[in-house]
Amino acid sequence: MELEFHGAGAPARTEPKMAGVSERSSRAANVLRWFTTVIVFAAFLGLGLGVAILGPTFQDLARNVNRNISSLSLIFVGRASGFLCGSMIGGVLFDCMNDFLLMGMSMLATTVGLYIIPLCKRAVSSLIVMMSVRGTSIGILDTGGNILILALWGDKGAPHMQSLHFGFALGAFLAPLLAKLALGTSVSAENHTEPAFQSPATNGSSEADSAPLFGLPDDMNLFWAYAFIGAYIFIVSVFIFALFFKKSSRQERAKVSAQAYRRAEYHKTLLCLLFVFFFFYVGAEITYGSYIFSFATTYAGMEESEAAGLNSIFWGTFAACRGLAIFFAACLQPGTMIVLSNIGSLASSLFLVLFNKNPLCLWIATSVYGASMATTFPSGISWIEQYTTISGKSAAFLVIGAALGDMAIPAIIGVVEGQYPDLPIVLYSCLGSAIFTAVIFPVLYKLATLPLDRQRKANRKSEDKKAVPYSSRL
Repeated sequence: MELEFHGAGAPARTEPKMAGVSERSSRAANVLRWFTTVIVFAAFLGLGLGVAILGPTFQDLARNVNRNISSLSLIFVGRASGFLCGSMIGGVLFDCMNDFLLMGMSMLATTVGLYIIPLCKRAVSSLIVMMSVRGTSIGILDTGGNILILALWGDKGAPHMQSLHFGFALGAFLAPLLAKLALGTSVSAENHTEPAFQSPATNGSSEADSAPLFGLPDDMNLFWAYAFIGAYIFIVSVFIFALFFKKSSRQERAKVSAQAYRRAEYHKTLLCLLFVFFFFYVGAEITYGSYIFSFATTYAGMEESEAAGLNSIFWGTFAACRGLAIFFAACLQPGTMIVLSNIGSLASSLFLVLFNKNPLCLWIATSVYGASMATTFPSGISWIEQYTTISGKSAAFLVIGAALGDMAIPAIIGVVEGQYPDLPIVLYSCLGSAIFTAVIFPVLYKLATLPLDRQRKANRKSEDKKAVPYSSRL
């Protein structure tokens, strides 16, 4: 009897134990997934700091290498070309390497670049090379973060994708405050007069040629601003490497891909159009965020502290709306958010062009423009996933479009602005980009929903055919 009791009761006691073990393992996996999301958020916060620090320190870097702003605009080409290469490399390497290992290595490279950039003394050689190296690491990190969020959350990743890019926007908002308000203003104009700064063809170029390759800047605040961001990114990279010893996310990505795979009828066309869409959107975003400080001081006649505040209000509203978009994504469709963003950016950029020297109008329109540009990129990725599955290479392709916009549009604007200093070229470029994105998205929407419309029409025809014999019998 005792043996029969134990034999019959054994399964009843082992099943709860197995269920408890599975529950604990699922909880541990869920905690790890949330912890990974937080670390990737922190990485994108550092990404925003590293990208946006160039805007308020642009003039300081130009003074450091004895060049004017127009000739130094090539650093945008160096950074964006590196970002382009990093996006392409990341799209391939993330399919054959551990995600966390590759992201940790890219963050270490970003840290090294941030420490070396303020030490550069030659614009054409060292500064552009270091910008390219840093852009490559940032491109790998950007591609990997988007892929990792899609791998962790799958179809439920829209709010998390918004929070990821909110981290980037928050870092971009904090960067001007860190550079100008917290660490002080740049070197006084007594040491760097405006004529000497604006004419590199005379004594400035000879001094730049004879200057050492690296050296401490005259304004140490420039070095400490970059060093602080580099230290933060290094700390985050330590946590990324700690996640490297956990289970590889490639298996999780394979599970998510196996759950639901969709391919739209016009898959390649949609990706190409979204590529162009991100080209103009990111180009306008980076152009305005990078040049608004210089535009406010030289064209609108603002003080450096006011210009830094204008730069911060752009990234501040940008970050605030990306934070609110985390909650909006739960009740609004991504397409609706894109339409609202296009309307806001079009209206605010037109307002900026019409009232480009009115300080109050600049503050209001800059706030609206930053808020309107906030949700477009993450909403675009979430929107396209409703109709077709985004793989690692597809995500890299879209990031490449953004990288090309980051590379081409700011560089072109820098050259054109040097040729026509009396015109608000930055504002014209933002208005043109807003018009183009407002026109191209309806085309994207039509191509994406066209197969659905055909299917609905076919279903209606089949229902009508079934209804005809029934009515004739009546």
